[in-house]
Amino acid sequence: MTKAGTTVAPADTSARAVRLPHRRGIELALIVLAVLLSVYGYCAVGLARNGTVPPGAAGYGAGLGVLALLAHLAVRLRARAADPLLLPIGVLLNGLGLVLIYRLDLETPGDRAAPTQLVWSTVGVTLFIVVVLMLRDHRVLQRYAYVCVAAALALLTLPILFPAVNGARIWIRIAGFSIQPGEFAKVLLAVFFAAYLATNRNALAYTGRRFWGLQLPTGRVLGPLLAIWLISVGVLVLERDLGTSLLFFGLFVVLLYVATGLTGWIALGLLLAAVGAFAVGWLEPHVHTRVEDWLHPFASIEAGQGPNQLAQSLFAFAAGGVLGTGLGLGHSVLIGFAAKSDFILATAGEELGLAGLSAIFLLYALLVERGYRAGLALRDPFGRLLAIGLASIVALQVFVIAGGVGGLIPLTGMAMPFLAQGGSSVVTNWAIVALLIRVSDSARGPYDDKETP
Repeated sequence: MTKAGTTVAPADTSARAVRLPHRRGIELALIVLAVLLSVYGYCAVGLARNGTVPPGAAGYGAGLGVLALLAHLAVRLRARAADPLLLPIGVLLNGLGLVLIYRLDLETPGDRAAPTQLVWSTVGVTLFIVVVLMLRDHRVLQRYAYVCVAAALALLTLPILFPAVNGARIWIRIAGFSIQPGEFAKVLLAVFFAAYLATNRNALAYTGRRFWGLQLPTGRVLGPLLAIWLISVGVLVLERDLGTSLLFFGLFVVLLYVATGLTGWIALGLLLAAVGAFAVGWLEPHVHTRVEDWLHPFASIEAGQGPNQLAQSLFAFAAGGVLGTGLGLGHSVLIGFAAKSDFILATAGEELGLAGLSAIFLLYALLVERGYRAGLALRDPFGRLLAIGLASIVALQVFVIAGGVGGLIPLTGMAMPFLAQGGSSVVTNWAIVALLIRVSDSARGPYDDKETP
């Protein structure tokens, strides 16, 4: 009671986070814009190729719109404080991927991939909705770290039992149905790495001996983590899947650096990556061929055998110029069997030009940045590492794929997130967006400092 007779409420000593605006209306508006841009691209392809709007344009727009609306309703119901940009970016990239695949289908009427990709996109959005609705707190995943790593290793081992496809053993094919288990394994390993490093981050940073200015942790702490990583990468080497091996290695190094704050891990990681890449590139014939094609992309032309896939990709980028040839007016189908998967970025570069390609890269950069921002805003170490790990998966994939098709690094055979043909890839990427939605909801909402439930 004060002298004036008014009552002063006692100060709340508990930390109270600032409530950020939910902005679900902005999310809905951006989703509508993403769907309209995708439908416009679909119509533009038909007008450029046949002079008429494709007969399936209305169905395509309705299907994509319903999927996006259901995903938005799930976010509005269970993750009201989530970042409003994550879902629209996923919808736009997925929609653009369907447009590019449909455009290439017109050149290969006997091999239509767009309808199948739409089905897989539906499965991916369904998984997104299930994760958002059922996973109420991302910290629950920390309990299942060792279950995740066991499942990841099992998924990585299975393709060894099946025949190689295009030189790599990364597929499981049964009765016309195919799946790439490594796509799902990367998310499971991200959960394990985040959980293990969150638990042992202090021991990793402050115990052990110093070596070349780097504080090395004890073998008891680092040993299990290194063992799991070496097993997973060893399996991938046996499968001749260099791209996913580089992805796992990069994820491991990034999370180790974030957990410890020691920059020496980055230097050590780059050194080990260089040594490993050199050894595999020299000893493995399948990888060695890709290195040779990267070093001499026009050797086949000089030998009178015509351009190889990388050369055709470089020609497509060059033909696109700044503004592109226009959707449906390029010739990237000359790349061959991987035009819809590994090299789909060449189609975007040729028909959308440098401007369109830059816009796509900005979408990926924004997706990664929002993931990092959500991670940095969290107080719990597991959530921070999980968000940064998931965002880093997208960043590393984009760098490895764009670098490969652009001649910056050797080709790795990975799928561009959301854009490329591949059911396993699109489903996994929707799972990543769902987990980032859940983490960002915790980061932007009122902070709950309870222990892991």
